[in-house]
Amino acid sequence: MAADVHNKGVTWDTMNGSLAPVDRLRSDRSDSPTPGLVEGTEPGAGQEHAQHMFVHAQSFEDLTADSESNPDSELTGSSHSALGESEEGETKEEEQRGGADNEEEQKEPEEEKQEVQSGVRLKEEDVTSEAWRRHKKHVFVLSEAGKPIYTRYGTEEALSTTMGVMMALVSFVEAEKNIIRAIHADGCRVVFLHKSPLVLVGVSRSSQSDRELSRELQYVYYQIVSLLTLTQLNHVFQHKQNYDLRRLLAGSEHLTDSLLRLLDRDPGLLLNAVMSLPLASSARDVVSASLQAAKAKSLVFSILLAGNRLVTLVRKKDQYLHHMDLHLLFNLVGSSSSFREGEGWTPICLPKFNTAGFFHAHISYLEPKSDLCLILVSTDREDFFNLSACKRRFLERLRKRSAYQALQEALRTPTYPVSQVGIPELWHFVYKSKSSGLYTSPELPVPYQREEEHERLIGLYRYLHSCLHHPTRPLRSVYRCGDTENLFAWATSGFELYLCFSPLGTKALAMSAVTKLLKWIRKEEERLFILNPLTY
Repeated sequence: MAADVHNKGVTWDTMNGSLAPVDRLRSDRSDSPTPGLVEGTEPGAGQEHAQHMFVHAQSFEDLTADSESNPDSELTGSSHSALGESEEGETKEEEQRGGADNEEEQKEPEEEKQEVQSGVRLKEEDVTSEAWRRHKKHVFVLSEAGKPIYTRYGTEEALSTTMGVMMALVSFVEAEKNIIRAIHADGCRVVFLHKSPLVLVGVSRSSQSDRELSRELQYVYYQIVSLLTLTQLNHVFQHKQNYDLRRLLAGSEHLTDSLLRLLDRDPGLLLNAVMSLPLASSARDVVSASLQAAKAKSLVFSILLAGNRLVTLVRKKDQYLHHMDLHLLFNLVGSSSSFREGEGWTPICLPKFNTAGFFHAHISYLEPKSDLCLILVSTDREDFFNLSACKRRFLERLRKRSAYQALQEALRTPTYPVSQVGIPELWHFVYKSKSSGLYTSPELPVPYQREEEHERLIGLYRYLHSCLHHPTRPLRSVYRCGDTENLFAWATSGFELYLCFSPLGTKALAMSAVTKLLKWIRKEEERLFILNPLTY
């Protein structure tokens, strides 16, 4: 079957979108490691009759489609109504770029490093200084009255005049029945996103497109909505248009700071996907079953995390979680050390599920020094003690089984080296299964372990992603040669694949490596993906 791929009369782009010819497809995919290209047959797709965990759409564009005719429309229905409307800002033009990072970006200023030192915001930075101007990316949030709400660097008070000018630009263009999307000037991109009653502005010197920057502003917008709900946000500004929203958001700035760092470094936010913890399928099934058994009437989602990786997710039947909502939960847990001190109980709006109201989340770590964090999402604000009992039942049940030991072992090695694939020239890869909404990626090799090199690699993947998902001229595959690495990206209806090779590799090597890598992922899919998600 695999040999047919290389026959002259058989191409990869067969009529049914599979690596194998139609008449030789097997009904049981486990009979052969040859991966399919169509959705539902790709590695990591899950079993034939398995339920999906996330809001499901066939393509990235479905998940992030913008409604230009009604840019301020919001999702207020059930989880089904959340399907595929991320309201990403469109752009009419996107410049061709020869690489993801120009020389100026690679020479990252020293001031950029200060952002994450001790997790402290650069609130005292002088906004008139050259150091402030040299930051690679700025993000501003303001109200429609021009009131400052958030800035990534410096203080909101010091930037009140600047934000007033930004609002004036928006108002001037909208007065002419038009919408301002972006300004390109002096090597900078200034991208605007008007989501009434807020205006978000991104200023970047990077090679990111307007579309990509707009999508990052979407994340910041939903981060704010997750803390307040859109209903409360609208109510506040309807009663007082010049209200200072910082009063309600006080103390939450670190969440937005953390989210912006994730957007720079985590490919999951780029791909609308989540990485699962590598774990034997038998152990994962026991963990999922234990979580399923510890249920309560008000429970909607039970989520077990290991750092920034998903161990398992059990959901109420017919209720689905959007990747963006899960990323916001990841960010909440990862940027709040207080949850390690005891059981937390916090209201949380999942804006892609319903922007109008709060869920209530019970958040706690299974053990004080463990990375295993359990999130129980409930519809009942008075259900803390009930969910606390659910956690105890889950932990008691799990500790009686050998799967708990397997889970502890998996935590010691939460990733894997790329050498396991057996392709010497392959340095790194990111693979996303579109059916499951999960992705897998090995640990970063030595050349990319430094912070700036890590962000540069993500920038390269971002460039490839923008080529595959260009709004007017999308590509099916991209091969790019560089001085420090070669890159290859391929998108099918079933998966997306991004590869980073040694610069000594060739295109022919990349083509042969794709087949070998897909076979390896198929072989390891039970460990790398959640193939049998459960429901209540």
